[in-house]
Amino acid sequence: MEAVLQKVLPRIRPTDEERAFVEGLMRELEGIAEETIESLGLDVKPYFVGSLAKDTYLAGDHDVDLFLAFPLDTPLEGLRERGLELGRAIAEKLGSYEIAYAEHPYVRARYKGVKVDLVPCYDVKSWREVRTAVDRSILHNRWVIENLRGRNDEVRLLKRFLKGINAYGSEIYIRGFSGYLAEILVIKYGSFLEVLKNADFMLRQKIIDPGNWLKREYETAMKTVRREADADRPLIVIDPVDPRRNVAANLSWERYGFFYFKAHQFLESPSEEFFFGRATRSGSYLSELRRKGTHLVTLAFDAPNLVEDVLLPQLERTARGFEKALPREGFSVLGWNVGHSGNKAFIMLEVDRRERERVKIKPGPEFFTERGWDFYRKNERVWIRGKRLFAEKTVKEDIAEVIAELIEKNQVAMGKNVREGIRRAEILLDYVPKELEDEAYLFLSREKWNLKE
Repeated sequence: MEAVLQKVLPRIRPTDEERAFVEGLMRELEGIAEETIESLGLDVKPYFVGSLAKDTYLAGDHDVDLFLAFPLDTPLEGLRERGLELGRAIAEKLGSYEIAYAEHPYVRARYKGVKVDLVPCYDVKSWREVRTAVDRSILHNRWVIENLRGRNDEVRLLKRFLKGINAYGSEIYIRGFSGYLAEILVIKYGSFLEVLKNADFMLRQKIIDPGNWLKREYETAMKTVRREADADRPLIVIDPVDPRRNVAANLSWERYGFFYFKAHQFLESPSEEFFFGRATRSGSYLSELRRKGTHLVTLAFDAPNLVEDVLLPQLERTARGFEKALPREGFSVLGWNVGHSGNKAFIMLEVDRRERERVKIKPGPEFFTERGWDFYRKNERVWIRGKRLFAEKTVKEDIAEVIAELIEKNQVAMGKNVREGIRRAEILLDYVPKELEDEAYLFLSREKWNLKE
């Protein structure tokens, strides 16, 4: 096992040359930020946060997070306006940039080939002063640096392992482990291997409290625990800098499950493959359909201009809408998959059949009521079973026609920003364009989520 780790580390640890580049880059950015702050007459402190500042970054991963900390007495609207003004002024000295949006606008620039996020925040000293979601990042940085104590490479191993098994990233479209959560787990358990060995224990323990908040701020911490327990989170990791927050709030059961199984597999049979992923298997999606006797419905449409962490959840919501609506129409949905390729978005549905019966039996009211007479008048073939009337209703047979009708009648729950695209979607049966063939195979074969090698 140690032999495997010793092979992995040189591939993921930044080289001396890389470190020199990063340190020089940060010095330059700090100088530009301080000069710009002074020229605008602002009382703002620049802070580097994230993996570069904590020295837990992986080789080749040089994204910079530069936070611009305003005094606490700055009004929120002032923070937004002056923060954006300052971010732009700095970015104009760096090169190309764009305005991005989270809780409030920030500037995303590029400098010497590296992405640089310039984020306004408050200069907080404790959790009680936190006013915006990003303020905690400064506190996170300090806590990790104070507690990591030379275990930086252990964090690198855990991060690379999580990336290799596709369980890294807390974004809403991934719902995996954040870098900060990985750092906390290494600090809590001592090493990469100990984190893996405790995959069972942390799930049973459920509550991880590295800041000891359950003793220091019991009521506040317990409110967090109860809220997150009600939400059925796989883990509750009380933020060591803020008892109101669960660091693992975005972690899904699926991503934790991947980690759970892969941790066991690695400990039983260690391999570099866990860190860098195996080559994606390819095959024929048509062969998979023949093997299973199922069918594939694909809705393909022009993707709206949305960032991934907005687009993908809306596609997922729509896929779940079809998953609920189609069984009411007599079709079983065996699985779904969503994504985008270039400027096209797609929803794939694996279903049990392409066609259904031409008629549907329509139960009616009791025959001796006024509603019974209405039912009798409106339907062609009508009969009595017991006291109730029944009739035949001719329905569309083909699933593509059924889906089109469901969409037209607003009988499917859909993400609001993809609704119009879905209305114009091309509905494909047992066929996908060439650029989606591999995606269709990975979905139908379940290789996309397969736990076993």
